[in-house]
Amino acid sequence: MSGELMKAIAELEEKEALKLTKEKLDRGEQPRLILDESRSGMEIVGKRFSEGTYFLPELIFSAEIFKEITEIVKPRLKKGVQTKRLGKVIIGTVSGDIHDIGKDIVVFMLDVNGFEVYDLGVDVPPKKFAEKIKETSAPIVGLSGFLTLAFDSMKETVDVIKTDGLRDKVKIMIGGGQIDEEIKRYTGADAYGKDAMVAVSLAKAWL
Repeated sequence: MSGELMKAIAELEEKEALKLTKEKLDRGEQPRLILDESRSGMEIVGKRFSEGTYFLPELIFSAEIFKEITEIVKPRLKKGVQTKRLGKVIIGTVSGDIHDIGKDIVVFMLDVNGFEVYDLGVDVPPKKFAEKIKETSAPIVGLSGFLTLAFDSMKETVDVIKTDGLRDKVKIMIGGGQIDEEIKRYTGADAYGKDAMVAVSLAKAWL
């Protein structure tokens, strides 16, 4: 039944969520629709977290469930995705921040949507982003950060890219935590995304 998977994820019912995922695939349901429903469940978890109903352990556990679902769905999803890559994207969690849940989901979604993704990991120094731009000529850079201290690191990273003469060659998106239009302006980024699908939409639009 529609919405069962979303509810299972929202209620952190791991076994039920994985069982439903497999059943949906066996019935021939489109992998993308399964991921859409899973993301809806994650959105409920995120809302409960922001309201104080759920806390960090629940948030991390929900992300683990989502990762398990994507691992089940991924092989089927890739069959329907073009092998020709749309373009290159560099992504990393900025210096001083080690959160990777959101970043990993964005990396996965960019990958299955046909992008070649260079994941620099977490706590990435500004210079490393600039070096990777020079090395790969990637036209898109994603800066991730969950903590408020990440905002200064994002700004510093954009400044270093600018200083190295690369700013006009790339589009920069930021995401994670409490990022909004004001933070986007402060960091000097081109856009911000509230979730992985916005990141995919931005990347496609920029190419």
